[in-house]
Amino acid sequence: MLVSLHIENYALIRQTDITFGGGFVAITGETGAGKSILLGALGMLLGQRADTAVLADKGRKCVVEAEFDVAGLGLEPLFAEADVDYDERLIVRREILPSAKSRAFVNDTPVQLALLKQLGSRLVDIHSQHQTLTLAGSAFRLQLLDTLGSGSRAQAPAAEAYRKTYNRYTQLKHELEELTAAEMQSRKEADYMQFQFGELDDARLVEGEQEALEQESQLLAHAEAVREGLAEAAGLMDDDSGASALSRLRQAHSALAHIAPYHTGAAGLASRLDSALIELGDVCSEVQSAADGVTFDAGRQQEVDERLALLYRLEKKHGVDTVAALAAIRDDLDRRLQEMASLDGRIHELMEQVDTAFTAMQAAAAKLTAHRREAGRMLAGSIVPLLKDLGMKEARFAVEISEAATFGPMGHDEATFLFNANRGGEMRDLSRVASGGEMSRLMLAIKGVMTSRTLLPTIIFDEIDTGVSGDISVAVGRIMCRMAERMQVVAITHMPQIAAKAGQHLKVYKQVEEEHTVSHIRELAPEERVAEVAVMLSSDPPTAAAVQTARELMQ
Repeated sequence: MLVSLHIENYALIRQTDITFGGGFVAITGETGAGKSILLGALGMLLGQRADTAVLADKGRKCVVEAEFDVAGLGLEPLFAEADVDYDERLIVRREILPSAKSRAFVNDTPVQLALLKQLGSRLVDIHSQHQTLTLAGSAFRLQLLDTLGSGSRAQAPAAEAYRKTYNRYTQLKHELEELTAAEMQSRKEADYMQFQFGELDDARLVEGEQEALEQESQLLAHAEAVREGLAEAAGLMDDDSGASALSRLRQAHSALAHIAPYHTGAAGLASRLDSALIELGDVCSEVQSAADGVTFDAGRQQEVDERLALLYRLEKKHGVDTVAALAAIRDDLDRRLQEMASLDGRIHELMEQVDTAFTAMQAAAAKLTAHRREAGRMLAGSIVPLLKDLGMKEARFAVEISEAATFGPMGHDEATFLFNANRGGEMRDLSRVASGGEMSRLMLAIKGVMTSRTLLPTIIFDEIDTGVSGDISVAVGRIMCRMAERMQVVAITHMPQIAAKAGQHLKVYKQVEEEHTVSHIRELAPEERVAEVAVMLSSDPPTAAAVQTARELMQ
C-alpha cells in the first residue's frame, strides 16, 4: 500500500509530506484547491509523461517520492529482472530537472521509466472520471474481464496464451507477405538477370586473361618491326663478318690469354671475359630464338581483337574495368538466381506455418472467449446486488460477448455491457442508456467486484461520486469501506457522506504566500474532521445542525 508521499516544486505545491494510513482514506477540499494535483504527481511518479511545465519554480527541480509497503505482492522476480535490490519497503522517486531531463529511481537505483510503469500497474489503480468514460469501450471491457478472470493484475493465462499465438501468427503472416512481394518482384527481374548471367557465363571469364590478350595484341600489331629488331640485335652480337660483338670479344680474350704467362693480371681479366662471352652467347641465342618465333598471324590477330572487344563491351555494360569484377558480378547473379529458385519452396513452407499458426490462434481465441463469458457471468452476478445497494433497485446488468470482425491483439471478441436501470424494457448498451450518475455507480460497483478478486494493494478514486447524492452517497461510502477491508482505498470526494466513513481524512487547501498561491495538505484531527464534514454539509462556518449531522455520519 501507499505509505507516504513527498512532493516538492510541483505545480501549486511548494513542498508537502503526506502519511497515508491503511484502509479508507478521504481527501477533501474546495474546487481548485489542488486535490487533482496530488493525482498528477503520483501519476508522474508511476511513469506518466511530464515536462518542465510542472515546475513551480523553473530554476529548481521537481521531486516526487513515495514509499510503498509491498510485502506479499510477489514483486521479487520483477526486481531481479531489473537488477534492483528488493525490499518490502519500496522507495520510488522521480525528478524533473529545469533542463527538462527526467530521472527515476527505485530504492535509490537509477531505472528506466518502463520499470516505473510496470510497478505502477502492480501497486496502484488510479480511477479518474475519464476512466468512467472508457467503460463504454470494448477494449477496456475485455481487459476488465481478463483481469477479473485472472485473479490478479497480471495478464490472465488465457489472454496471455492467445496473445502469444496472435503474435506468432502476425509475425509469420508478415514474413509471408514480404516473401511473396519479393517473389513477385523477382519474377519481373528473373528473365533479365538470367540473360545477364548467361552472357557472362558464356564468356568463360578467366582472371588475368585481358592483360595477356592486350600484350599479345600489341605483339601481333607490330610483329614485323619486333622480328626485324630482334634479328638486328642478334646480328650485331654475332655474325660471320668478324665485326660483331662476340667476334671482337673472342679476339680480346685470345690476346689476354696470350700474354697471361707474362702478366699477372691478364689471366684474371681473361677469366672474367670468358664469363662475359658465355652470358652474351646465351643472350644472343635467346634473341635469335625470339626473332625466329615472331610471325604475323592475321587469323590470331582477329581472334584476339574480337575477344578483347567482348571483354571491353561487358566491362562497359556492367560499369567495371577488370575481368575479375565481371566474374564477381556473374557469381552474384548466379547466387541471386538460385535464391529466387528457392523462394517457391520457402513460400510454400511459410504458408503451411501460417495455416498452423492461424489454427492455434483460433483455438486460443475460443478458449479466451469461454473464459470471458464465464467472467462476464461472474461480473453480472456480483454487480447487480451492489447496484441495488447504490439505490438502483430495479437495475439489470449483463455481459454479452460477440464475435469481432477480425482477430486482433485482444482476441476475436467484442464485449457489450447491457444495462437497464428500470423494471421492464430491453437491456441496451450502457453507453447509450446510462446517465452520468449511473455510469459512476456502475464503475464503482465494477471496482468493488474487481477488488474482491485481485491482489492490487491500493485504489484511488478521483470524484467517482459525481452525479450521486443523499442516501446514495452513504451507500457509496459503505461500499468503499467494504473495499477498504481488503485494500487501501483513497477517495478524492466532495460528498460529506463519503468523507465521514473514512478512517483517515486529509484536507487540501490553498493559501497566498509571498504573492503566490500555494496548495497544502494536512491530516485532520477528529474534531477537525467533524468541522470539515459539517462545512461540506452546510456552509463555513457550519450550523449546529450540520455539526450534529456530521457526528452522526461519522459514527
